[in-house]
Amino acid sequence: MQQLTVELGDRSYPIFIGSGLLEQRELFTPHIAGKQVCVVTDDTVAPLYLETLRNTLEGYQLISVTLPTGEAYKNWATLQQIFDALLAARHDRRTTLIALGGGVIGDMTGFAAACYQRGVDFIQVPTTLLSQVDSSVGGKTGINHPAGKNMLGAFYQPQAVIIDTATLASLPAREVSAGLAEVIKYGLIRDAAFLDWLEEHMQGLRKPDQDLVTEAIARSCAIKAEVVAADEREGGVRAILNLGHTFGHAIEAHQGYGQWLHGEAVGAGMAMALDMSRRLGWIDAAAAERGTAIIASAGLPIIPPSSMSPQDFMDLMAVDKKVLDGQLRLVLLQAIGEAVVTADFETTTLQQTLAQNQS
Repeated sequence: MQQLTVELGDRSYPIFIGSGLLEQRELFTPHIAGKQVCVVTDDTVAPLYLETLRNTLEGYQLISVTLPTGEAYKNWATLQQIFDALLAARHDRRTTLIALGGGVIGDMTGFAAACYQRGVDFIQVPTTLLSQVDSSVGGKTGINHPAGKNMLGAFYQPQAVIIDTATLASLPAREVSAGLAEVIKYGLIRDAAFLDWLEEHMQGLRKPDQDLVTEAIARSCAIKAEVVAADEREGGVRAILNLGHTFGHAIEAHQGYGQWLHGEAVGAGMAMALDMSRRLGWIDAAAAERGTAIIASAGLPIIPPSSMSPQDFMDLMAVDKKVLDGQLRLVLLQAIGEAVVTADFETTTLQQTLAQNQS
């Protein structure tokens, strides 16, 4: 087992990474303050892992909430099911919520924990590659609005992140590829040597090879923990973690949440960011082509849906969270391994990227 720490002073918390961690009670109990526990999961993950976690936490007053699977259900109506269950079981301020599932479950459980009785503890137990390398770490929680992804939420840190890599054995190949989008992102924005490693081992990661994927998770989490510790609430450097996300969120909203997986939309969005960085003269054509080839090698799309026009993108990106004072800011690359958040670009350059990337 590997252990990392997200350094946030008295709110610091551990990340545990290894196989079989769902069965290790000693990882959970130090982070459960009271006797009440509510496990939130979905109807895909529950049949696979809920009973294991129940057995691990035997002796606690444990309830579970099983939500429908998918991004389409990341909304107020589904969130209310968590509150309904907590209130029906009379859970108090010492309850601990446990998110057992992918990014949707983690985001919703964290948001529910931030809201319930003005804040209760929660633990992240991510079961998809995307949630293990990205969404479970850093305290971003929330739900979607029809006008934009994750527009309602809170920064709220977990007590611990417990990553059982054995859960990846049940993950469909499409979900593995979606998770690799976020892994590639770390290399592009922060660690050129990591990108070299990913390029070399991509086929093994797609299997997924247990040793390789554990290494990828650990390196990804280490980068994210470092960035979050420097900028918890995304006032500066943390925004670089959104490479490709402004384009990607527009794709998700336009297509209907769940039609494109988040990682698929981010893959296409990162290819668009590479293209725009090249057009600005910040990276050369070889770097843009290499980055795009690595994205494609992970089994990810590198162009957006043909049904999306440049105006569709512009309309949807106008409500992105990185818009400040009416100005759209994008995460772009000044070099492989070096990202910047900028509004310093001509609209015509953006329009060229939006038009160029039509299938």
